[in-house]
Amino acid sequence: MHRIGLTFALCFLLPSAALAQESARVARVGYLSVALGANPERLESFRQGLRDLGYVENRNVVIESRSADRHLERLDDLAAELVRLKVDVLVTDSTPPTLAAKKATPTIPIVFAATADAVGSGIVTTLARPGGNLTGLSFLAPELVGKCLEQLKEAVPRITRVAVLWEPGGLGESTQRDMLQQAEVAARALRLQLQLVEARAPGDFDKAFAQMIAGRAGAMTVLTSVMLFVEQKRLVDLAARNRLPAVYPWREPVDAGGFLSYGPNLNDLYRRAAYFVDKILKGARPGDLPVEQPTKFELVINLRTAKALGLDIPRSIRLRADQVIQ
Repeated sequence: MHRIGLTFALCFLLPSAALAQESARVARVGYLSVALGANPERLESFRQGLRDLGYVENRNVVIESRSADRHLERLDDLAAELVRLKVDVLVTDSTPPTLAAKKATPTIPIVFAATADAVGSGIVTTLARPGGNLTGLSFLAPELVGKCLEQLKEAVPRITRVAVLWEPGGLGESTQRDMLQQAEVAARALRLQLQLVEARAPGDFDKAFAQMIAGRAGAMTVLTSVMLFVEQKRLVDLAARNRLPAVYPWREPVDAGGFLSYGPNLNDLYRRAAYFVDKILKGARPGDLPVEQPTKFELVINLRTAKALGLDIPRSIRLRADQVIQ
């Protein structure tokens, strides 16, 4: 009778013990970045998103972060390293790490936090049904180009010629073609002449700005690319030195002294990436989670920079700005 009672008790205890073991499991999340040191707030925003969902580092989640330190050729090896660690989910911070992760594993779920154009870059076939092992957040880089030019023209109505700084090969061929086409369409509508200026590496910046000045550009717009984002402080300094009002598709250069920006708040996207990770850890398949796009775009103006450039910003655009840096 004693043996029967013990067996009966174990039948109830074993599922409870298994459940406790499952609940105590620590999820392992890989995080792959082009240059973690350039924008550490990105990873912190992702961490905050996890905390908001009840995750506590080293208690129920561990983050294994790897950074290429601006050397894109290292991404494949770093992605393979995270795969060998058998992470449960792999989070990537931009398009190049996402493509490296996709190459490294067809099975481990991948969440991209901020790709410029997920479809155009060949990451997923459709946003609504990404399929496979990838999902995440993508902002529409091609459509943003025209909007940036519109904000620039409204802020500096006298400009007639704008330099377009871009990095050939920085994104997928389709994405870059669409960005340049959008720039041309917007320029015609705004009666602007465009001067396309290439920069394939940071060493090309001085030459690129010399070309802008020689071409009598009155302002500059910067197209999305990882290299141009990582080197934003240098671009801000060169724009100031050459007295060129510049518009950027991210707000960070404006915080660093740049003139104007229009685009999504990238920190919000990184916080939102935690939602995808949580869903996947709870059993969702990444291919069933639609890729999301930002619904809010911020206009940020640096009035100190405008003053240094001798510009009087129209009241209409100042009133529309989400933030004006005095």
